[in-house]
Amino acid sequence: MKRWHLIVAAILLASAVALAQAGRGQRPNTGRGQGAEPSGANGDGGGRLARSTADLSVVDGWGNPVKDPLAGGKTAGPAPVHDVSGTWEPARGPGAGIQANGPVSMPSDGVHEPPFTPAGKAAYDKHKALYGYRNVPPSLSNDPRNHCDPLGFPRADLYQLRHTQILQSPKKVVILYQYDKRYRVVWTDGRDFPKELPDDRWYGYSVGKWADDTTFVVNTIGLLGEPRTWLDETGRPMSDQMKVEERFHRVNANLMEITVTIEDPKFFTRPWVAMDKFPMKLQSDDYDVIEMLCAPSDMESYSKDFGDPASGIVKK
Repeated sequence: MKRWHLIVAAILLASAVALAQAGRGQRPNTGRGQGAEPSGANGDGGGRLARSTADLSVVDGWGNPVKDPLAGGKTAGPAPVHDVSGTWEPARGPGAGIQANGPVSMPSDGVHEPPFTPAGKAAYDKHKALYGYRNVPPSLSNDPRNHCDPLGFPRADLYQLRHTQILQSPKKVVILYQYDKRYRVVWTDGRDFPKELPDDRWYGYSVGKWADDTTFVVNTIGLLGEPRTWLDETGRPMSDQMKVEERFHRVNANLMEITVTIEDPKFFTRPWVAMDKFPMKLQSDDYDVIEMLCAPSDMESYSKDFGDPASGIVKK
């Protein structure tokens, strides 16, 4: 199979997967009231009765219509003091946080690249990513997530950042990610990092404090790094020396901005910003987040039925 055929096939397959995921939160709006007959086998609105995008209504994981907290011309109130709790989603639309071609502030386009050290560049060159300007066909990728390994951190911020729930208690903040139903604990009880880390972890060790009334700053260390985790979807590497700073700035009651700064003296010559004031909007407090998991059996089926053929791999 010619190279351009493989590329076209891979693009079409990736588009199909994205459309399938995006469609889960929609159902036909038939306008027939409570007695309307469900359009999908499970009553989940499989789209069979839809005639156009105007026929679709967006629902949450419970099947309830999504509510706009600012509906009816309401204006956002002031930012609450020392509070980033709630269910948040990318303010520019669900796809804004996917970042398949790299973090929003450092895309993999052949122009923007982090300041690699020689070791960082060597590690980067070993990675074969499905996205970015150096992408390869699906079954030629060596991304650890192809086996449903955890994304780890900070990739959880830099890829598939979708609905994110933040819970606060007096001693900690818990961040729950929609993708693969993972979570992090950020300690706010004044503790410092352990003098000796018990072990490197997929999501590291995080402590947080308030820089001012509306800005919550989180620092994370003790991450796994190369070769278990990648920094982003385009194969940028990370080492176990990486430090990450997140700034959650509450602009008002319904808008928050996230800034992520990367520091890794082994792989980068200086700190750099991966996300710069990335906007997140607040969902209603009764929003149920749709489940989104990486299942090894599904990945195996995808590789066999689509990934291998699109990559020119024929298995007998």
